[in-house]
Amino acid sequence: MKRYIVSLMTMVAVAGVQAQSLSLSLQDCRRMALENNEKVKVANNDVDKAKLDRQIAFAQYLPKIDGSITGLHMQNQNVLGMSLQTRGTYLAGINVTLPVYTGGQLTAANRLAEIGQHVSEEQLRKARMQVIADVDNTYYTLISVRSKVKMLEAYARQMQELYDRVKLSVRVEMATENDLLRIATKQNEISYQLQKACNGEQLCQLALANVIGTDFQQYITPTDTLLQSAISSGLSEDFSSRPDLLLLQENVKASEVMVKKARANYLPTVALVGSYGHYDNLKLKGAIQNLDGTPIHVNHTLRGGNPYALLTVSVPIFHWGAELKKVKKAKIDLTDSQLQLQQYERGMRIEVRQAVLNITDGQCMVETATVGQKQADENLRVMRQKYDNQLCTMTDLLDAQSQWQQARSNLIEAQTQLKIYETEYLRVTGRLE
Repeated sequence: MKRYIVSLMTMVAVAGVQAQSLSLSLQDCRRMALENNEKVKVANNDVDKAKLDRQIAFAQYLPKIDGSITGLHMQNQNVLGMSLQTRGTYLAGINVTLPVYTGGQLTAANRLAEIGQHVSEEQLRKARMQVIADVDNTYYTLISVRSKVKMLEAYARQMQELYDRVKLSVRVEMATENDLLRIATKQNEISYQLQKACNGEQLCQLALANVIGTDFQQYITPTDTLLQSAISSGLSEDFSSRPDLLLLQENVKASEVMVKKARANYLPTVALVGSYGHYDNLKLKGAIQNLDGTPIHVNHTLRGGNPYALLTVSVPIFHWGAELKKVKKAKIDLTDSQLQLQQYERGMRIEVRQAVLNITDGQCMVETATVGQKQADENLRVMRQKYDNQLCTMTDLLDAQSQWQQARSNLIEAQTQLKIYETEYLRVTGRLE
């Protein structure tokens, strides 16, 4: 059994040495995950697109300038006995259109574009917070599992030392073979637990590597191994900066703008148009008779251009009530978005309250586990002395060692869970970054 435990520990140690070690703090892991996460990259692209949409919407306020050129080629036409030639004739023009009044449609479009940018930014912040939460969970879980591996290794060494001492006692007939057998049974149990913990460590290692986007074969060594509470007091239940809440609020604002945009559909629109057209290479050939009957030969090329300006007004008169129904529909959508905000706001309030209670309970669990560990350490020390002086049985000593293992395990789990609770509290209150 001794050889089996030693070989298992050696195998784990060698695997760690062979793999390329990478020491990372929690902030390092967060940074790497944010740089490599696909959802964060997509959210960044959405922000860029929303900024472009806002620029496009603003451009609708500005005058539009369009140019055109038309070439004309037709058979010669007879006009008053003369030939009108259009070979090589062209028409060129430029138009400038300036919207003067659109019933609020342009204002609504720009407001929607602004809201869209805010929404994309909050979605990016939400995605970043979720990635950070995933990193914290996997990081602290890896620390927890490795701490249990070290604890079980220390437990295995204790049992091996006890086994060696009892074996000597058996030789001098101060202990029985049954005592030795009970220790060997306990060693089997410890080796089984250690193997499970080592397997769990490998899975946690893979999970963290997947989250931060590094090579699965790279051995990650967390440097922030001190699992102490970072939130001591002042647990606020304010979640006004939470992305989920802000997204719902922006949705209500967008619905309000959509009502105004629907109303703008049955308001008049006014636009100012300025244009200039130029024509050239329109030839007129032939002969006409003068008043005295003498012919006048004509060979003239027509060219010229004319500017003009006009004001266009479009007024919707009768559309069978379609535009009014669109306004009513937009108002219903606004009511739905307000109701959705109220519903989810209550749910978020419950989540925040639960997160606060979890931290409070977690802090109590850590304090209780710390006291339990100290008591288990002292109890094990006393039982060892008593066993050495033959004042207690092997059963009492093994029970004390089992209590020591459980107390250590409880403290590791309580500290890890508290750190995860703190991350979740910061996430649901919108303050994780």
